[in-house]
Amino acid sequence: MANSQHDADDPLQTPVRFVTGVGPARAELLSRLGIETVHDLLWHLPREVLDLSQVRSPRQLEEKKLQSVRGTVVDVDAKLTGNDRHMTACLIDCGGGQYVRGVWFNQPFMLKKLQMGQHLLFSGKPKMQLQRWEFAHPTMQWLDADDEDASAGILTRYALTEGLKLHELRRLMKHAVETYVGQLPEHLPDDYRNQRALPRLGDALKLVHLPGSITEYQHGLQRLLFDDLIEFQLGIALRRRAWRQMGESPAIEVTAKIDSRIRRLFPFSFTAGQDQAIREIANDLKQTIPMHRLLQADVGAGKTVVAVYAMLAAIANGYQAAMMVPTEVLANQHWETIDSLLAQSRVERALLTGRLTAKRRGEILDDLRTGRIQLVVGTQSLIQEAVEFQRLGVAVIDEQHKFGVSQRAKFSAGDNPPHVLVMTATPIPRSLCLTQFGDLDLTTVSELPPGRQRVVTSIITGSPSRGKAWDFIRKQLRTGRQLFVVCPRIGASGAMSEEEIDFADLFPQPAPSVEAAGPPSAAELVFPYLKETELADVSIGLVHGRMDADERQQVMDAFRNGDVQALVATTIIEVGIDVPNATLMVILEAERFGLSQLHQLRGRIARGKHQGYCFLFSEADTPEARSRLGILEQSSDGFLVAERDFEIRGPGDALGTRQHGGSPLRVADLNRDKELVLKTREEAFHLVGTGEFDQPEFTPLKLRVLERFGKLMDLPLGG
Repeated sequence: MANSQHDADDPLQTPVRFVTGVGPARAELLSRLGIETVHDLLWHLPREVLDLSQVRSPRQLEEKKLQSVRGTVVDVDAKLTGNDRHMTACLIDCGGGQYVRGVWFNQPFMLKKLQMGQHLLFSGKPKMQLQRWEFAHPTMQWLDADDEDASAGILTRYALTEGLKLHELRRLMKHAVETYVGQLPEHLPDDYRNQRALPRLGDALKLVHLPGSITEYQHGLQRLLFDDLIEFQLGIALRRRAWRQMGESPAIEVTAKIDSRIRRLFPFSFTAGQDQAIREIANDLKQTIPMHRLLQADVGAGKTVVAVYAMLAAIANGYQAAMMVPTEVLANQHWETIDSLLAQSRVERALLTGRLTAKRRGEILDDLRTGRIQLVVGTQSLIQEAVEFQRLGVAVIDEQHKFGVSQRAKFSAGDNPPHVLVMTATPIPRSLCLTQFGDLDLTTVSELPPGRQRVVTSIITGSPSRGKAWDFIRKQLRTGRQLFVVCPRIGASGAMSEEEIDFADLFPQPAPSVEAAGPPSAAELVFPYLKETELADVSIGLVHGRMDADERQQVMDAFRNGDVQALVATTIIEVGIDVPNATLMVILEAERFGLSQLHQLRGRIARGKHQGYCFLFSEADTPEARSRLGILEQSSDGFLVAERDFEIRGPGDALGTRQHGGSPLRVADLNRDKELVLKTREEAFHLVGTGEFDQPEFTPLKLRVLERFGKLMDLPLGG
């Protein structure tokens, strides 16, 4: 039992070292897993469970039925079959002189995963082949000694740290659950919980940690998943309510006269998608309820046009407008676009970044305070305390995923918050729209402007293919086109690691001078290499994030002006670069990038009248990697690419928690649990919208939401 002096007020906050069987040494190991208290220990949930209740001996197997066996690897081999298919095979000893074989076709990487002496659990539908049971492409789980020696049943598997054994953690967890789980407070009202057939929280944790069957485990897990998502969605609903109640925003009317004046500034007609987005935004602007709308668009769909329209509508009504972006490169790009559009207008405008002289910065701040400057483009400098607006009507936040919630909220401080439009050129999967951006109204622009062509995308592997790709690129460059070469990293000083690019394999010809150049790698190595080999007769430049900002801008200007024909770069060119004559892109080690990022990168080319070509150089030899990159060969639809990327990679930091050290969700998976995401969103918005959530019986749940998400979502303490 824990020491009583530590659990008088809240036993769950008892330091874990006082739990029976822990002690100081083991507590130190647990702290590496983020486990400091009993509460932390109870919430260290299994990462998976093994169902050994259905494990059979080879003699008990039946053909074409889903079954499992376990055993020790005693032989591994690989060969080419008669029809040139690569086959990897593994033989496991199941005891008692009984053996089972697993086979994998065209998956040579399996040879590296299988090692002699490993304990494995095979699951699948076996067939009898040459008097021996064989599993084709079985599902595998690696077992440790604890699993191998365990009797049949349901075994929990936990994240461990060096020095902590699985059987030790299972024993500690069993004691903690049996001793403390009854102390967990129940925060769901009984009627609400019973209507949804959910167990009490303490019972749910017991079912997850000490399940008697898979059914029990899933029943307990369902409660934890529901809690995870309903609490998150309630936080989103509360944030939306709080922002809508902040104060009155200016009512901005978009009359036919204003609409006509704005459209005359653009040298082209709007697409149907842009017109629809403008109608939705104009409807928000005429309300005194603050607009909080997300404008998402596919690459090249013209979201900036819609944002500029909204800002000009504010200015036409006598208010100021601001656009905040994450980088100076993007700020300069937007400034050039807007400054050109407004060249014949009387709109007073300015660019505010960190590179201004103190004198010029002071002048702009004074003009914003007095209202003389009507439109400003800038970086995070726009939300510093020194910046004051006289009458800010519309604030636009571009590439909003680079900003945290609190940064977005700073524009809305005060009694008369502006209307806020946040934008992203990276299409967002539906599950994320309902979570990360669930407090925002959503507008989508997917239609590309007339004449914008699909970029032809090709996966390039092997020296012959690379040679042909460079031949094609050189021919295109001779016609006057321009090229991006995107590298996955800048490189570090010192010897190249095994993870660095093997340039002898990436390019078809040797580069004698590279060795003499010393240790630079990645972009720093590609640049001199290409100057002497594939692009020896081409003007070539280099940009990356560690360069001096002025030097980088000079290279970018030279590329934009056509003085540099090929640009070696990192992903610094992912956004904010618009060079219509750039129609070619090579992305090295493409398998290292996410699909959405690759789609964003290729969106930098073919922004003019010429056809674009993107070459994904890859040495990945796994079917999964080839299949993943193949999505980009087959589709130019950013929304489809985003959904597939989300399915493959998961949300990552997409919940907007980059600044907070990880996902706020404990157990839920936005991809796997899509249906529950929708269900809990509907319930949460109903509870908050009807005011039912403010009733006394929901107070424990509200306190839990504020405890978990109050700071992350910038929620008012009163909910």
